[in-house]
Amino acid sequence: QHRCFSFPTPDSVVEPSTMASLAVRRVLGSSSRMTSAIAHAPLDQRRHGHVGIPQEMEYYKTEGSGVKGTGTSRRAFQYVVSAGFGVATVATAKVIVNDFLDTMSTSADVKAMAQVEVELDQIDEGKNVVLKWQGKPLFVRHRTAEEIEVAQNTPLSDLKDQNLGVDGDRVKEDKWLVLLGICTHLGCVPISHAGEYKGYFCPCHGSHYDVSGRIRKGPAPYNLEIPKYKIDGNLLTVG
Repeated sequence: QHRCFSFPTPDSVVEPSTMASLAVRRVLGSSSRMTSAIAHAPLDQRRHGHVGIPQEMEYYKTEGSGVKGTGTSRRAFQYVVSAGFGVATVATAKVIVNDFLDTMSTSADVKAMAQVEVELDQIDEGKNVVLKWQGKPLFVRHRTAEEIEVAQNTPLSDLKDQNLGVDGDRVKEDKWLVLLGICTHLGCVPISHAGEYKGYFCPCHGSHYDVSGRIRKGPAPYNLEIPKYKIDGNLLTVG
C-alpha cells in the first residue's frame, strides 16, 4: 500500500519549517503504531514470527542435559537401541553355542581313526600284517592250518592267563587272528613269528605269546587284547 501525502497548493504558502514538522509527525506516528502492535502481540508470535510451529510438537528440555528434542523421537531412539542390543545378544549367544558344539563334536580325523577296514584277500596265508588303529598297533594274522590245530589243542592248564583262554573264544573265524600289538607287561610291541611258541615275542623283557596271542612265558601277566571287530565276507572292520 502506498501512502499519499497532501501537499499545499501553490496558492497557499507554507513555511519550510512547517512542512518538515508535518513529515516528522507522520513518521513518528507510524513507528509508534508498529511498536505498539509488536508489544501487544503474543510471546510465541514475537519470538518465532517467521516459523510455523505445529501445536502437537511439545518441546522439552531434559534437566541438566542441555539437549532439546521431542518425546516421540526419544522413544524411537530407545526402541532402536534396545532392538540393536537384543540382536547383538542373540548373535553372540549363537556364536558361543556353535563354538561349544564344535569342540564337543568329533573331528573328521578322529572319526577316520575310529574304524579300520581291511581287505582280507590281500593278506597271504601265514602272514601277519601290522596296521595302526586309534594310535595303536593292530595285528591281523592269516593263520595256517597247522597254527590253528596247535592253538585249538592247547590245554587251559598250560596258560598263565585263562581268561578267554580257549582259542575259539578269541577268534571269529579260525584262520583270522586279530589282536592289539601291545605287550601286557610294559606296552612294548611284540615281534610276530618269534619266541618259543612261534606266535609273538616281546624282546624288551622276554614275554612269549602263542599263535592265539596267549601269554605262555615271561613277565607279561595277561593275554594280548582283542579289539572289537567284525568280518563281513572279505572285509574286516575294526572298531
